[in-house]
Amino acid sequence: MDYILISVVILLFAIHFYRKAQRHSIKPFPERWHGLLLENVHYYSNLSQEKQKVFQQRMMQFLSEVYIDGVKLELEELDKILIAASAVIPVFGFKEWHYTNLSGILLYPDNFNEDMQFGSRDKSRNIGGIVGNGRFEKQMILSKKALYHGFKNKSDKNNTGIHEFIHLIDKLDDRTDGVPERLLQHQYAIPWLNLIHKEIEAINDNHSDIRKYGGTNQAEFFAVASEYFFERPDLLKRKHPELYGMLVNCFKQKIE
Repeated sequence: MDYILISVVILLFAIHFYRKAQRHSIKPFPERWHGLLLENVHYYSNLSQEKQKVFQQRMMQFLSEVYIDGVKLELEELDKILIAASAVIPVFGFKEWHYTNLSGILLYPDNFNEDMQFGSRDKSRNIGGIVGNGRFEKQMILSKKALYHGFKNKSDKNNTGIHEFIHLIDKLDDRTDGVPERLLQHQYAIPWLNLIHKEIEAINDNHSDIRKYGGTNQAEFFAVASEYFFERPDLLKRKHPELYGMLVNCFKQKIE
């Protein structure tokens, strides 16, 4: 009996490590994806050829660490490309990055609402993306419709995929509070908070072109302002130079 028990334990460990190895094996970047990235991801098309190669590697690293499943849809290559690009863009200024607080992403065809039971605090609105809490910890749900719209419209300052990954970055210190301690050096925390409060007040007084949802709270302001930064850096720099400068420092990226 002892031999049988030992054999079962060894088998279970072998299965565990096999699955772990499979999950973290990084596949080569499919060459056909380069054209899809150029066509669909403006951020990527603005990179030098050398940095595009790095971007490709970072995408494949991400895809080796996170499961992506389609719900009521069959996953297409462009789905994976846009999700991985959403993950890489905010942290591309860092040499190495792993989303340790994310294990899986569910992609739905359209927006969803409170019926998803995914920990949303706002039960009244249709949602394009959300990061889970509680029993949904380390999970994300995205709407394919919202994901594609974020990359298709290059002038609206919105990108749902980037927005949700900003929330994940914010949450790395176990608090989604709009103060990304993993990104901001300590001496910038108070100036950042002061700037957030000033900008939120301007939004709520209808004196800002930053999307109104950014006035909800600090966490949503950080996510909405980051969308603006990556989608329309030129406009943000012109209209909100202090905020632009703070986000350049935060993401270690100077985008023009």
